[in-house]
Amino acid sequence: MSDHSSVLYDVSTLTDHDIYLFKEGNHFRLYEKFGSHMMTVAGQKGSHFAVWAPNAAVVSVTGDFNEWDTASHPLKVRADETGIWEGFIPGIGKDVLYKYHIVSRYKDYQADKGDPFAFLWQVAPKTASVVSDLDYEWQDTDWMKNRGKYNSLSSPISVYEMHPGSWRRVPEENNRPLTYREMAEYLPEYVREMGFTHVEFTPVMEHPFYGSWGYQTTGYFAPTSRYGIPQDFMFLIDCLHQYGIGVILDWVPSNFPDDLHGLVFFDGTHLYEHEDPRKGFHPDWNSYIFNYSRNEVRAFLGSSAVFWLEKYHADGLRIDSVASMLYLDYGRKEGNWIPNIYGGKENIEAISFLRQLNAEVYREFPDVQTIAEESTAWPMVSRPTYTGGLGFGMKWNMGWMHDILDYFSNDPIFRKYHHNQLIFSIVYAFSENYMLSLSHDEVVYGKGSLLNKMPGDDWQKFANLRLLLGYMYAHPGKKLLFMGDEFGQRREWNHDDSLDWHLLQVPQHQGVQQWLKHLHILYRGEPALHELDVEPGGFEWVDCADWEKSIISFLRIGKTAGDYLLVVCNFTPVTRYDYRVGVPTGGYWKEVLNSDAGEYGGSGHGNLGGINAMPVPYHGRYHSFPLIVPPLGIIFFKNDGYH
Repeated sequence: MSDHSSVLYDVSTLTDHDIYLFKEGNHFRLYEKFGSHMMTVAGQKGSHFAVWAPNAAVVSVTGDFNEWDTASHPLKVRADETGIWEGFIPGIGKDVLYKYHIVSRYKDYQADKGDPFAFLWQVAPKTASVVSDLDYEWQDTDWMKNRGKYNSLSSPISVYEMHPGSWRRVPEENNRPLTYREMAEYLPEYVREMGFTHVEFTPVMEHPFYGSWGYQTTGYFAPTSRYGIPQDFMFLIDCLHQYGIGVILDWVPSNFPDDLHGLVFFDGTHLYEHEDPRKGFHPDWNSYIFNYSRNEVRAFLGSSAVFWLEKYHADGLRIDSVASMLYLDYGRKEGNWIPNIYGGKENIEAISFLRQLNAEVYREFPDVQTIAEESTAWPMVSRPTYTGGLGFGMKWNMGWMHDILDYFSNDPIFRKYHHNQLIFSIVYAFSENYMLSLSHDEVVYGKGSLLNKMPGDDWQKFANLRLLLGYMYAHPGKKLLFMGDEFGQRREWNHDDSLDWHLLQVPQHQGVQQWLKHLHILYRGEPALHELDVEPGGFEWVDCADWEKSIISFLRIGKTAGDYLLVVCNFTPVTRYDYRVGVPTGGYWKEVLNSDAGEYGGSGHGNLGGINAMPVPYHGRYHSFPLIVPPLGIIFFKNDGYH
C-alpha cells in the first residue's frame, strides 16, 4: 500500500476569487474546486480534498486506504472563516473509497458523510464516495455545433422519457437492468427508429433508494453507479448525440433525502436545509428542503446544473417540482408554514435562485433548454428574467394533461357534456412555452397505464389511445411521452420490471407503435405542426363548438404563407358521413394521416386519399368539403394544389 502518512496543507484548489464568488453565491463551477481531485504535488501523486463544513470542529478523510481510521488523515480549516476544510493526501488515486468524518462543534454530533461533490459513489446500498475522474474523449462535435437548431422552440421536439433501470432488463441474469454501455447498444437505434428527437432520463444522479426513481438525490455530481461509471454514462450520451438525439436530464433542486451519509445535518447543523422545519422539511415526501437564502447552497445547486451541461454534454435540464419551491405553503396545512417578509406565501429566496440559475445557464449554454415541471398558474414561468419571468425555456402543460386524461376517461356517450375540457387548453396555450407531457407520473400509484385509462372494449381502448396520441401531436406545444406508452403497455409501470416488449408480437400493440412512428414523420416533416408551436399564429379553430357530436376541427399553420394542416377529431365511436368542414383554400386536400387506417388496427374508414374543396362557404370560410370522419379517430389533411 502506498504511503498515506502525511497530509499536505500548503496545497489548495481554491483561489481568493473562488472564495469571493462562493460566499457571494455566484460560483457555478465549484466541482472544479471541491470534492476529491487527483493531482501531482512536488512529484507525489495523490488527491486533494476540499469540503464545506463551517460548524465542524474536526474533519478527516477516512477510507479503505487507512482502514477507515477517523483520526489519521485530518483536513485543515482555512483561515478565511469560510468553513472550508482541505488537504492533499499522497498516494490516493482512482477508485479509492472515502468519506468525511465530521465532528461537530455542537451537540456532541459526529458522522461519516459522503462527499457532496463526489463524481462517483459506491453501488447502493453501500454509501462511500469513490475517487474518480471525468476523462473522456467525446465524439459528438457535429451535434454540439448544431444542437441550438434541434433545441429551438421552432423545431420539432418530441421527448422519450425513460427510467434507465426498467426500460429493458436481462431475464437470464436475475432480471438485472442494462448497464449504460448496454443501453448505448439498443437505445439510440430504437429512439431514432421511433422518431423521437430527444431522450429524457428520470434522475440519474446518485440516489440511495432505487424506488425513489432518482427523485431523492444524494450525489448531485455523480451518475448512479448502478449502471456504470461516469465514462459509461458519457458514452451513452455520446452515442445518442451521434444518432442525432438530444438528451434531457431530470434534475431535483427542490428537496433531498434524510439518509445520514448525505447532505442532511451535514456538520451537526442544518447546513444545506433550512433550519425551521416549517420551511426546511417536506411533510409529504419525508425529505428536506434546501435553504435558498444561503449563498453557498445556491452556488452548490447552480454548480450541479452547470456540471451536467458542461461535463456530460446534456442538452437540457427538466427541473422537478418547481411549484414546491415557489410556494411556502406547498403541501402544508394552515399554521405549518412561515409567510415571507411581506406576509405572502411566495418563497422569495427560491424565486431569486431559479431566476439566477436560468440566467446563468442560458448565458453559458444558449443552445440548451431548461424545462419547468410547474403545476400551478404561476405567471411567466417560461418568460425571460429581464421581463419579470422565471427564465425557463419551457414549462410542462399540466393543465392540458389533467383535462385531456379526465376527458378520455369518460364513456364517449357522455363526452359531449365535458367538451370544454377538450378545448379549454387553447385559451392559454400560448401564455407559456409549453411542453405537453404524458409522463411517468400518469402511469403509477394505481392510475393504470394510458391504454387502461381508456373506456370501452379492447378495440375502443386502442382507438382511443391512437386518438389521444394524435391529438397530442396536433395540439400546439412540444411533446413528451413515457416509455411503454409508444406501444400501448397494458400494465402500470413497475420500476422493478422491464417494459412488456413481448406485446409487440400482438397486432394491436404493433399498430400503436406504427401509428406513433408515422405521427413523428408527419410532426417532424410538416413545419405547420412545430414551427409556431409557442405563437398564436400557429393555430386556428375551424370549429370547436360541435359538442353534440364531440368533433373538433382546427388548422395548424406554418411560417410560410399558405402552409396549412387541417386536423379533424372524432371522440365518439360513431362514424360521421358527409361531415362538412370549412377550409381556407380551394383545391385538393390530401389525407396525409388517419388513425383509423387498417395498418394501425383501425376500421379503415377514410376519404380515399383526399378530397377537393369546393367554393361552398362554411365555418366562415369560402371553401369546404364533406368528409367521412372515422370512429374514435383523427385525420390530418394538407392542402396540395389542384387535382
